[in-house]
Amino acid sequence: MSRLNPIADGMSTLKNAADKGRPECVIEPASKLLGSMFRIMQDSGYLTGFDYIDDGRGGQFVVHLNGRINKCGAICPRYSVQLDELEYFEEQFLPAKNFGMLIISTSRGVMSHEQARKGGIGGELLGYVY
Repeated sequence: MSRLNPIADGMSTLKNAADKGRPECVIEPASKLLGSMFRIMQDSGYLTGFDYIDDGRGGQFVVHLNGRINKCGAICPRYSVQLDELEYFEEQFLPAKNFGMLIISTSRGVMSHEQARKGGIGGELLGYVY
């Protein structure tokens, strides 16, 4: 792997493991941003949980899957999105209305697009999952 985009590598590893029906996968290197994305996915029920392992080389995440991920991925380039543009990007990356979620980095932290809409805030698109 190239390791140029750790978020894209992590989401790709997650999707491949989910497609194979594996109960868990190891994602390295770990980052705070990737951990925040996994926390959002766990809160929404897409993941059972995840553990951080410090291996002295950047760390690893062991992600426990529950079989609810159909597709996930990173959004490159990271588009800046305002509150009124959220619906356009939902149509671009999600298969149907109220199905799946976009993960957004905002000034108040990483959150789903629904949380951003309720908070009245925009940010940068990081990824999607459904």
